[in-house]
Amino acid sequence: MSLLGNDPKVLAMIAFGSALGGVARVLVGGAIQTRAGTGFPIGTLLVNVSGSLLIGFLLRYATGATGVSPEVRAMLTAGFCGGYTTFSTFSYETLSLVEDGDYGRAALYVSASVVLALAATFGGFALARLALAARAGG
Repeated sequence: MSLLGNDPKVLAMIAFGSALGGVARVLVGGAIQTRAGTGFPIGTLLVNVSGSLLIGFLLRYATGATGVSPEVRAMLTAGFCGGYTTFSTFSYETLSLVEDGDYGRAALYVSASVVLALAATFGGFALARLALAARAGG
């Protein structure tokens, strides 16, 4: 994805989106994990899946619709989604499970994260197609 070079306005919008995404990640992931109350990192998993759904929708919709500027697209995708998704946390949590000898949960976590995130991104594409068709009146 092109971020329009080093345009200060675009970079500021990405920074703003990143801040919002990071806060959303902590709030959403923490709320889910608190409710689940398990040793399995379900909060991070669901944040990664929902972030994949969101970026799939946003990128497909923004590139198919007029009226979404490249700056806003960069703020929402590189900014918000970049701050929201947590694959660095995913990596740490996976290795922590491995170090604890919990290989089964580590494998489940990696498999579920990859498969569900890809499926969610595909779902985001499909939702964007429907939204674009509805917007076009057909």
